[in-house]
Amino acid sequence: MRRRQSLRAVRLAHAAVGASVIAGPSVAAALAEAATDRAAAAPPGSGSGLEAELASRRVPYGREVVVRGRAGASEAGQTVSLQFTASASQPWRSVAGAVVGPRGGFRLRAPLRRSGLVRVLGGWQAQPSSTLTAAAAAGDPPATTDATAPARVIVAAALHVRARALEALGPGRFRVTGRLLPALAGRRVRLQLLVGGGWETVARAVTGRRGRFAFAFAAPGSGSRRLRVVFSGDRLNGATRHPAGTVTAFVQSVASWYSDGGATACGFHAYYGVANVSLPCGTRVTFDYHGRTVTATVDDRGPFVAGRRWDLNQNTAAALGFGGVDAVWTSR
Repeated sequence: MRRRQSLRAVRLAHAAVGASVIAGPSVAAALAEAATDRAAAAPPGSGSGLEAELASRRVPYGREVVVRGRAGASEAGQTVSLQFTASASQPWRSVAGAVVGPRGGFRLRAPLRRSGLVRVLGGWQAQPSSTLTAAAAAGDPPATTDATAPARVIVAAALHVRARALEALGPGRFRVTGRLLPALAGRRVRLQLLVGGGWETVARAVTGRRGRFAFAFAAPGSGSRRLRVVFSGDRLNGATRHPAGTVTAFVQSVASWYSDGGATACGFHAYYGVANVSLPCGTRVTFDYHGRTVTATVDDRGPFVAGRRWDLNQNTAAALGFGGVDAVWTSR
């Protein structure tokens, strides 16, 4: 009895081997096609033939991110899409589409509000063969798409600030307002003043829900200086800055006037001229006298009288309506 069962098992084994030999060509073809489909489904950047490059990795807010690339010549007429995600842990979403040209080239562009990752996804699919139906049913679907490796793009925020010439007579406070886009609340901005060749922060603010902000700061002594607003960047947007005009704080001092018809110590005559004992020749000084304002140039030395700091030439004095000896407001 055992001998009969052994012989039967041998016959079944031989039959199975024969069947595999007969079916060999078709099985090999199916395996080869499955390997091709798996290659097409390889991860981005694995040599699938789809290539793309960012025109710039840093884009100002309101501008479009531009991606140029190439696909295989056989993909002409197929669609590609530009996809975006804020981070690798979040889902991708399509933000633009294009058609592959006759030579395989394409160009994609889309406006972005924040920084993140972009990639290009091909819309073509590898068509499954009937011999792979069972493989697809087993969880290895042959339909695939092609994608490039993700690339990071920085979208810089935008500052809207009205640049103005701020002035104050004596001690005072100034106010600078603006808006940061995207318009979100809780973003930190700084107001900076150019002092001695370097920028110093003189005020800080936090944006409101519409992105608006306001700075209040004290007059920086005397003189005229440049202002700017700075956003250092956060997880949503890259850093940016914007000019905010100038600030001039006037101080009071005593002046007289003279006619500079002769030679000047500086060797030239400025139409609106002023004499000063120590300021370099060519220094520009703004004067305010009873609401009239003139900017004059140091072109001479003087006055050499105790208690007086300025000697206005005849043109500067006339423009200010100044006569004799009196106190004036000056930017230096």
